[in-house]
Amino acid sequence: MKASIQPKYYQATVTCNCGNTFVTGSTKPEIHVEVCSKCHSFYTGTQKTAAAKGRIDKFN
Repeated sequence: MKASIQPKYYQATVTCNCGNTFVTGSTKPEIHVEVCSKCHSFYTGTQKTAAAKGRIDKFN
């Protein structure tokens, strides 16, 4: 492989909206995500349902 065309590889810090951080490898030094394994309902075993509010309530 040619070294001049390969992207620079970093130890990237991944930050979730819940505040959890972890380190992984990436071509970007920092990554921000909305959901991670600490807060995703599949991994936590909790389920959050979105309640229908607003215009839909008029028809009920």
